[in-house]
Amino acid sequence: MEVKETYLKGCYIITPNIFEDERGCFYESFNTRIFKELTGVQVSFVQDNVSKSFKGVLRGLHFQTGNNAQAKLVQVLKGKVMDVCVDLREGSQTFGKYFSIILDEVNRTQLFIPRGFAHGFFVLEDNTVFTYKCDNFYSKDSEAGILYNDEYLNIDWRIGNQKTIISKKDQDLPKFKDFFKL
Repeated sequence: MEVKETYLKGCYIITPNIFEDERGCFYESFNTRIFKELTGVQVSFVQDNVSKSFKGVLRGLHFQTGNNAQAKLVQVLKGKVMDVCVDLREGSQTFGKYFSIILDEVNRTQLFIPRGFAHGFFVLEDNTVFTYKCDNFYSKDSEAGILYNDEYLNIDWRIGNQKTIISKKDQDLPKFKDFFKL
């Protein structure tokens, strides 16, 4: 497994070693011991989530607040997404900055997103299966989000002229400056 920190401190790209032969492939998707050795981060995942989405679906930007904040390890099992995370840690040098990466079923790259980040993704292929591990349980009372197309964040979702499917709930999320009272 190769682990590389992004320019957002604590956010890591994880590339597994994939072993292929005539039967197919095998890879270790995550190893807590190796991850801690390479990053210094100790994480215990308590909840796994899976979503299946059609091409053009945009989900996000979501996060949990307060004591219910979640670190996530995200990956695509089938298909392809543009994955985005935004640093919401006030006082961080990269507060309000985002990182994006293409995650797909071919390279099996994953993204570790620490607590204090918003997360979302745009689906680039039909029937994409997206999975994420969380280090804290979901709490409806702590659910929050930021509008995906907020001009302050200026995220390039690589949507172009594609038809998008966005839930009403995600379309009604507050803007970054309104959420943080900037």
